[in-house]
Amino acid sequence: MIPVPAEVGKSTNSAVSRRTSDSSAGLIDRLPSVSASLSSLQMPAFLLDLLYVIAGLVYLPFLCYQMLVLGKNRRGWAERFGAGPTPSGDGARIWIHAVSLGEVNATRSLVDEIKRRRPDCEVVISATTDTGYAAARRMYPDLVVFRYPLDFSWVVRRVLSRIRPTAVILLELEVWPNLIEIAAQRGIAVCIANGRVTEAKSMRRFRKPVIRGIARKMFSRIAWTAAQDDTYAKRFIELGVEGSRVHVVGNLKFDTADLGETIPGADALAEAMAIDQAQPLIVAGSTGPGEEEMILNAYKALREKRPELQLAVIPRKPERFNEVARLIESAGFACRRRSQSPGSGQPPPSQDRPTVFLGDTMGELRKFYNLATVVFVGRTLVPLGGSDLIEVAALARPMCYGPFIENFADADAQLRHADGAMLVERPEELARTLGRLLDDPDVATAMGRRAQAVVASNKGATQKTIDLLIKSL
Repeated sequence: MIPVPAEVGKSTNSAVSRRTSDSSAGLIDRLPSVSASLSSLQMPAFLLDLLYVIAGLVYLPFLCYQMLVLGKNRRGWAERFGAGPTPSGDGARIWIHAVSLGEVNATRSLVDEIKRRRPDCEVVISATTDTGYAAARRMYPDLVVFRYPLDFSWVVRRVLSRIRPTAVILLELEVWPNLIEIAAQRGIAVCIANGRVTEAKSMRRFRKPVIRGIARKMFSRIAWTAAQDDTYAKRFIELGVEGSRVHVVGNLKFDTADLGETIPGADALAEAMAIDQAQPLIVAGSTGPGEEEMILNAYKALREKRPELQLAVIPRKPERFNEVARLIESAGFACRRRSQSPGSGQPPPSQDRPTVFLGDTMGELRKFYNLATVVFVGRTLVPLGGSDLIEVAALARPMCYGPFIENFADADAQLRHADGAMLVERPEELARTLGRLLDDPDVATAMGRRAQAVVASNKGATQKTIDLLIKSL
């Protein structure tokens, strides 16, 4: 299998044009591999489709497990096969695709800027994962939102005929050979926004002798790439995007991060869950498998000197909510779940056992961050690529995180250079690092302010990306 990377990334370099200076998301996330190479070698569409069928049959047991056990990918299959809502207008139309929740959140500034600068242009949104689709429906109730289609040639043709896009924008690069090929045949520009390509996950594979040539043919079809920084830009050129079509613009997530220190609804959340805002609270956000045990162990150690200390854990994946609730209970804590305390006036936490708060709803992570005294950013003490640092920094909250942060490498570098975050090199250091931030509130507050300043200084990627889009239109 030759995996096509689902990620792309940001800084600047003279070699690059400056003219506009989760592990199983389902069948849709698993099939680009063999197809990428065959499409690049001009394999007839029917043979490529046949290989998709074979790959789908191989993947079917895993898909059934996701649907039956994890509750994922149960809905939206008609849209994945090309059905779905049809836009009504006949003017210019931009199809923006965002794989999952993080990418959907990053579309907000793009959509707002398109509406401002090209009000005649209609925007439609697609997403791959359940969480991404649900978030897009919440964010864009007035737009056409649909599931990203499977890459069968007949499905792609059906969707392109139904949507009739003028341009397709892929956020963080989900490359599908039939979509790129058929769109190119129809004169539809396929573009990459917020582009990043990681070294460990993507370039290492694409540099292999056979795959290298295949990848260059694939990426040569891209109309333009708005890369997050120099390093990623050079990688796109190496992959086959023409140098004049690669532009360094920065990270869209800096633009979508709202600067401020209060989030509407945070106080109501605290009241509903009986979080004591007069006492310190650690928020461990977007955690991944293996991290919750580390966090609970650190919390136990910290409570020996700080019995008033509170902890809230918010796992990244909804299918892990029950698992994490069991982990909290087995560690000797009472678990108070957000989903079971939706109103106000809840009784105080248990006096028999210390309570750990579990954020098991969607769309409330920033509210938890707003309540935090100190934040630990998850998926960083285990090799999962890291979670969003920028939304924490925008709220001026002092934060720490582990070494596995390649998905946000530039934000990490800038934050630590500005002394706006602390790195936890090993799990054993977590309690000590959190303790340092809790022991000196003035130092922690200053750190949060510096982090917020980093976010403010990096805004501007959206306008540069829209400049490229308007030229395409």
